[in-house]
Amino acid sequence: MLYNTLSRTKELFKPLNAEHVGMYVCGPTVYGDPHLGHTRPAITFDLLFRYLKALSYKVRYVRNITDVGHLEHDADEGEDKISKKARLEQLEPMEVAQYYTNRYHTFMDKLGVLPPSIEPHASGHIIEQIELVRRILEAGYAYESNGSIYFDVTKYNSKFHYGKLSGRNLDDVLVGTREIDGQSDKRNSYDFALWKKAQPEHIMRWPSPWSDGFPGWHLECTAMSTKYLGEQFDIHGGGMDLMFPHHECEIAQSCASLGHDSARYWIHNNMITIGGQKMGKSLGNFITLEQLFAGDHPKLEQAYSPMTVRFFILQAHYRSTLDFSNEALKAAEKGYDRLMKGVETLGKLKASESSSVDVGDLRTRCEEAMNDDLSSPMVISALFDWVRIINSIADGKESISAADLEELKRVVNLYVFDILGLSNEKSEGGSSNQLAPLMDMILEVRKSAKANKDWATSDLIRNRLAEIGIRVKDNKDGSMDWEQA
Repeated sequence: MLYNTLSRTKELFKPLNAEHVGMYVCGPTVYGDPHLGHTRPAITFDLLFRYLKALSYKVRYVRNITDVGHLEHDADEGEDKISKKARLEQLEPMEVAQYYTNRYHTFMDKLGVLPPSIEPHASGHIIEQIELVRRILEAGYAYESNGSIYFDVTKYNSKFHYGKLSGRNLDDVLVGTREIDGQSDKRNSYDFALWKKAQPEHIMRWPSPWSDGFPGWHLECTAMSTKYLGEQFDIHGGGMDLMFPHHECEIAQSCASLGHDSARYWIHNNMITIGGQKMGKSLGNFITLEQLFAGDHPKLEQAYSPMTVRFFILQAHYRSTLDFSNEALKAAEKGYDRLMKGVETLGKLKASESSSVDVGDLRTRCEEAMNDDLSSPMVISALFDWVRIINSIADGKESISAADLEELKRVVNLYVFDILGLSNEKSEGGSSNQLAPLMDMILEVRKSAKANKDWATSDLIRNRLAEIGIRVKDNKDGSMDWEQA
């Protein structure tokens, strides 16, 4: 089993089925608006989903919605976060969950994140979770205590290795586990809940053989991944903060109930930080996507578009820490604009009889980068190199044949749009798109002035446009391009 990387994706990745890939990714807990931290796993696994499809795999991508069992304070204790919000706002818990699920989908659409093949909800799979608890109990790796069921980590560790994913041993886990109120039902502090007996005030509850209660947080992913992908599937992913304890507990549940781990490859994206600190409401550095897109947060100097944010995420390797700053997002904005202008210039190129450039270089570099653990930064670097070449061709310094031009367009479209998942915001109803008809008319007037050698009018139009932030470029063939500064 290869943990935490897809090194040499195309060469070493061997799906269970030659053509089909099963992928499960831990999705959001829907008790609040999606924030900047949600973008990293969403875009990372969207990139993987897109690339696997580009390699002609048939991918079943399952991304869950956690709408029950994710507790305050600790994975096993406290009040369910959605129940708490429902109680405070005097709403039904499912009303809260549905509202924020809809919000999550809206913002993921803006970021160009494709919907998964299946999006199961924890609350819709209580029967499967109860059955999983029963199987673990029958195997002897769990015990009942006052109506709650806990996983017996010590007994499990005597046969399997609890901590193999995160590289821990049971002594490390014991040292890092704190005693809190409500854990007296457990035999050991590091045992985790499979089923929790609901207190009288708890809103979300279901009947079970042990008590009216609700499933533990870790249980849902094990139950839903095996339901939709089988007892063994290819890829399980999520944020690095889920490696322990969530994913470690998932492995334990699978091994206890099935005798083996279900996932063959585990992939974890690293965190987004602000000023070197992990984002959190308690630190005052928590930025929602709505605030980010509107520029409505004290830490934001301006609004940033969805594609700027997506480009910001993609220009760093998914396993590296990515630190938020206005400077970094402004640099991403410039990089994204530069790439889109290169794509626009590519669409206007005219073919020559022969080529002075090697188009195969771009495809080779992009393939090698994606096959090397999804190295999106190296893909972007290769594309930027080719933006310079595209501009040289447009300036007449290089030449490209008709066949090579079509191949270049295919490769650029494949990696920029299909795999990186970027889109040209200007061509999709932005302000530049609304200006286009007016600019066409203005440039026609300027072109006519130049044809009549009315240089004063030609220069006046160019200068006045520059004053309002629109640059005009005169091409050698007599055509004109424009862009917003």
